[in-house]
Amino acid sequence: MNTPIVEPKVVQTDVGAKDGQTKCPKCGATDISLNENKGLLRCNYCRHEFEPEKVVGMETDISKLEGTVIGSGAQDIIASTDEALTFKCSSCGAEVVIDTAEAMQARCHWCRNTLSVNQQIPNGAVPDVVLPFGIKKEEAKANIESFVGKRKFFAHPQFKKEFSSDNVMGVYLPYMVVDLNAHANLAGQGEHLVRTYTRGEGKNKKTYYDADLYDVEREFDIVIDGLTVESSSDKLDNKARNKTNNIINSIMPFDIEKSVKWNANYLKGYSSEKRDTNIEQLKGLVEKQAKDIARHKTNVTLKHYDRGVAWSKEELNVKGQQWKSAYLPVWLYSYHQKNKNLLHYVAVNARTKETMGSVPIHMMKLLGISALVEVLGFILWLLVAPFFSSSEDDFSWLLFTLGFVYYGIMYARYRNKGARHFHEKETNAKTDNLRTVDNFVKKRTGLRNAKMEGANNKSVKGSLF
Repeated sequence: MNTPIVEPKVVQTDVGAKDGQTKCPKCGATDISLNENKGLLRCNYCRHEFEPEKVVGMETDISKLEGTVIGSGAQDIIASTDEALTFKCSSCGAEVVIDTAEAMQARCHWCRNTLSVNQQIPNGAVPDVVLPFGIKKEEAKANIESFVGKRKFFAHPQFKKEFSSDNVMGVYLPYMVVDLNAHANLAGQGEHLVRTYTRGEGKNKKTYYDADLYDVEREFDIVIDGLTVESSSDKLDNKARNKTNNIINSIMPFDIEKSVKWNANYLKGYSSEKRDTNIEQLKGLVEKQAKDIARHKTNVTLKHYDRGVAWSKEELNVKGQQWKSAYLPVWLYSYHQKNKNLLHYVAVNARTKETMGSVPIHMMKLLGISALVEVLGFILWLLVAPFFSSSEDDFSWLLFTLGFVYYGIMYARYRNKGARHFHEKETNAKTDNLRTVDNFVKKRTGLRNAKMEGANNKSVKGSLF
């Protein structure tokens, strides 16, 4: 018998939204913008502030989530959708065109009233929710200036000459926020260290380990609340050689629980980038990251296995999932390094002030000083080597690596190529109904590795970078 296909439940998140003029309920003006200090919309004429609206209809108790629920703003993009919309101004009757690829608002050229796009259109431009800017530009500039200022010594001369925090831009970037109600089952083997000992003498001295081997299983319910992934294909491109996308990824997480219903007035004074990916394109990434979260949640129960656990089975049965599209706020500085055709970003999370960046490096200067450090390391080795000539623990050879270590540390500090969002630890998740199996199998002796071979309980498979 064929299993019936259950269609996703679509929640209309733009109920009550109206395109055109959004008027202040107190004075009727349409000049409305965000007050970053409070996260409220404010009339720029009478100063009246609006209480933010919340999206209704989405499941809030994720443990009760069943099937697939999709916010209407997260539905598939229809490529043929016309991005240019024409509105008739309700004040003067003039026709106003808004190109949703570039903006979500426009002023009437006759009466100067503001017209907004608030109803969802199937081109990815209008999300379900928006998280308002909470950090002012002055604060973001100070953070970026501080970040770059600590990296001026090896910064490329052209970058130092051209850097200006006045070029910082506030931008709403598109994300998908996913809630999951799932059941996890992990099975494998783990090792517990019994003793460490050595055999042989002098240069033939070797370290060995004895360990107890166990069959290990962990089964539990897990609720993942607000797993957030980029929904711009550009920012999802982890193999891009011409831009430092990982920098933007690394400033997550956001306090997405404070997101509000979409209103184009939140974008006034900021730019935005619309979503261009669909749920089907992001499912694989979400599944990998959800498994990462489940795997890392079990580690608190695996402290006995100090040599690690090698999971051979990892199952995640999703009972319910909920998707909604979101605009999240970022202060962004970008710099194009022409000689390498590389776009560097310095980004600030406009809610938490988390700051990360990539700074162009003056490679000749870094290589030269690294070589000098290497020479100093060699001189130190000449001075200390006689004292270790008869010692079994001669680590003086490490002095030969000083220049390479210095280079690696400085390069990492400036470029931050490994910076990323630690979704496996930073995503809200809770487990319940834990079932554990820990069965002794046998003793292992004479092991040469300090950690269990194949241990993967701390691995990450869903990282973009």
